[in-house]
Amino acid sequence: MKKVLSLFLLVWLITFSLLYVTKTIESSEGYGGNNTLTIYNWGDYIDPALIKKFEKETGLKVIYQTFDSNEAMMTKISQGGATFDVAVPSEYAISKMKEEGLLLPIDHAKIPNLRYIDERFLNLSFDPGNQYSIPYFWGTVGIIYNRALLGGKEITSWNDLWDPAFKNEILLVDGAREIIGMALNSLHYSLNDTNKTHLQQAKQKLDALTPNVKAIVGDEIKMLLANEEAAIGIVWSGDAAEIMWENERLDYVIPKEGTNLWFDNMVIPKTAKNIEGAHQFINFMLDPKNAAQNAEYVGYSTPNKKALEYLPKEVVEDERFYPSEQLANKLEVYENLGKSMLAYYNELFLQFKMHRK
Repeated sequence: MKKVLSLFLLVWLITFSLLYVTKTIESSEGYGGNNTLTIYNWGDYIDPALIKKFEKETGLKVIYQTFDSNEAMMTKISQGGATFDVAVPSEYAISKMKEEGLLLPIDHAKIPNLRYIDERFLNLSFDPGNQYSIPYFWGTVGIIYNRALLGGKEITSWNDLWDPAFKNEILLVDGAREIIGMALNSLHYSLNDTNKTHLQQAKQKLDALTPNVKAIVGDEIKMLLANEEAAIGIVWSGDAAEIMWENERLDYVIPKEGTNLWFDNMVIPKTAKNIEGAHQFINFMLDPKNAAQNAEYVGYSTPNKKALEYLPKEVVEDERFYPSEQLANKLEVYENLGKSMLAYYNELFLQFKMHRK
């Protein structure tokens, strides 16, 4: 009888241990519930103090995970193995996720702070009526450069990058839409162009840029530019702000031909378990003081017009990060190109990278 009881206890302990380990893994991999809120966001894209504040106000435990590309995020959500209550994709990804049925509609009645969002950033083509997404941050793609390392030369245009004097001085961000778009804009084409003749012209122009390109890199571009390992970089505006804070010799410019105006919005994936908590979090992040705090920490532009009152005057009046209406008219939002055309962009970008070798 003692042997039977011992065996029973052993089995019970093993079962309990397995359940505990499974629960721990599930929590770390994006499985949530009513007492937790699982957020899937870009790296270093929220003030950690705001997460603690939200937990204190709501009693919810936040599980925070990060991704490094829209494609990686969409793949994980579409596979359905992990549950995320809130995610923060870019505009073209939102359009794609809507098409694939990966998003739940947002109840605006539960987001009273939506009234603080600037109307310019609402009801855009990728999500009419903001049925599935709420603005989080916005910004541009542009050029950051170190005038001191360039002999005092000033950059105002995409076409300036082809100057032979900039040999081996340019770092490119590793993104097909950004770099193919840069070449298209330099030719005065739309960065959503689907004309293959125009795209081949853009590819040829990129090939001509090769002598000036030092490397194509990821997040390390910020450290490399701040440490003056290169004089010029193609970056997102928020990264530019962070780099300039590290090194005051750098400046950021929105090229005169125009560039990308991007949006990252908060969404509720279809597999969310804590839908009520997701609405609470979205509304919390739209509180003007919280939005201002987050913008100061991250360095990107806030779409929250009320939050601007809590930001330093020199920040909100800086047209590099809050461009004038005249300049804003030259900016384009990425459109969902469809699988076939997006694959063509990626192929051209890969060919350019191989050409450099």
